[in-house]
Amino acid sequence: MRVFLRYFVYLLLSPALVQGQGHVLDKPVTELCLTCICEAISGCNATAICTSTEKGACGIFRITWGYWVDAGKLTVNGEHPDSEKAFINCANDPHCAADLVQNYMKKFNQDCNDDGEMDCHDYARIHKLGAYGCQADMPYNFQSVFEECIEKYEDEGFQ
Repeated sequence: MRVFLRYFVYLLLSPALVQGQGHVLDKPVTELCLTCICEAISGCNATAICTSTEKGACGIFRITWGYWVDAGKLTVNGEHPDSEKAFINCANDPHCAADLVQNYMKKFNQDCNDDGEMDCHDYARIHKLGAYGCQADMPYNFQSVFEECIEKYEDEGFQ
């Protein structure tokens, strides 16, 4: 797991050609938070890609078409956002998908659990439950994997 985590963080931090409206400059979500959202939503399974928007959610962050639109229609390698595969290509690309998550959180940043601060727990809720449903109960499996991930990496000093 630790080797995978380092590879995943490398992918997120490595330069990529991601373009779109509202390209991410200020990133509110930490690498640890992105990693744990990824673990909880898909197990960071990079083979779980989709080839059409009909499957609903794509890539390691399980991005939907609506989420992609709300996050600024980012694209990979200069692809036009209106091209037929723009959504699929970005959602299936770990770096582009992580930038989508960053943009989405900047746009819909809110205190979902009413603890007085906006943090990774709020971002996980926004990502899983949506910007307008983030105060609802979290699905047990998602919450369990997310919390275990956060605890594990915080104990190891990873941020």
